[in-house]
Amino acid sequence: MPLRAASTARLSSTVVEQFEELIETGEWPVGSRIPPEQELVEQLGVGRSTVREAVRALEHAGLLEPRRGDGTYVRARHGLSAALLRRTRAANVLEVLEVRNSIERQAARTAAERRSPEDVTRITEALAAQHEARDAGDEDAFLAADNEFHAAIIAATHNAVLIELWEGLSYALSSGVATVMAELRREHIDFPDHDTLAEAITDGDADRAERAVAVIIDAAVAVLTKAQKKSAPRKRKSTPKRR
Repeated sequence: MPLRAASTARLSSTVVEQFEELIETGEWPVGSRIPPEQELVEQLGVGRSTVREAVRALEHAGLLEPRRGDGTYVRARHGLSAALLRRTRAANVLEVLEVRNSIERQAARTAAERRSPEDVTRITEALAAQHEARDAGDEDAFLAADNEFHAAIIAATHNAVLIELWEGLSYALSSGVATVMAELRREHIDFPDHDTLAEAITDGDADRAERAVAVIIDAAVAVLTKAQKKSAPRKRKSTPKRR
């Protein structure tokens, strides 16, 4: 969508609305850098102060994020996503997994019932990328593929509200997976297999899909709970006072 020259009335609000539309439609995808200030000034036909004011407003809303020396990036598509992102940045990993368990079990059921051929392709491609990264020992690539796999399942529900909710939780969810991976590596345990989940959704088996999610999440919770117990400071035994 090309930017339109803003009218003189309510310049900043008009620019904010256009930026929001570009973000919401995905023309400015989450994680991408927005065009330089001068380019925006020329396209919109407004002054630098107007562009800066609009960018600042979206930064305060949590949709944009300035990075020193590297421009401004899209942080979230919607206000809800931004609010969730702020709330979950410092969330306890086990709490995040509890939320994930609730969301993904229902999402897996719905995805199995509503998946399209395109959804199945996206899910299976992400699963293949997981396998490839695991075999290569590339943890970063594995985490990226895992995130894409679960995002593909959420997308297969074709529920716009759920998709937005997932986007808002994405930071906490991906951080949680990274923490689980570190603990699994420390304990020499393999990451829970996702093949059963992918097969269940592909086959349209909602019950099996939900059970597969439960197995994955329960394994992660067990590993983290064990790790937290190990790291908890031990209480010193009190010695009786001499009289």
